[in-house]
Amino acid sequence: MTHTQQDWHPAEIICALRKRGTTLAALSRESGLSSSTLANTLSRPWPKGEFIIATRLELAPSEIWPSRYFDR
Repeated sequence: MTHTQQDWHPAEIICALRKRGTTLAALSRESGLSSSTLANTLSRPWPKGEFIIATRLELAPSEIWPSRYFDR
C-alpha cells in the first residue's frame, strides 16, 4: 500500500492497523495516551502521533502522509 503522492485514506490506516492486530484506541493506550488521541492524527498533522502509527505499520510517516512532509 505505497502511495507516492496522496495521503492514505483514514480507512486504509485503520485497516492496516487491524491487519497488524491492533486498533487506534489500543495503540493510543499502549503509547500512554487517551484512547481517542491518535484518531486526531487522521484528520490533522501531529508528528508524534504520525510517528507512533507509522512505527507500528513499519513505515515512515512520510509514506502515509506525504502531503505533510513534502512540498508539492
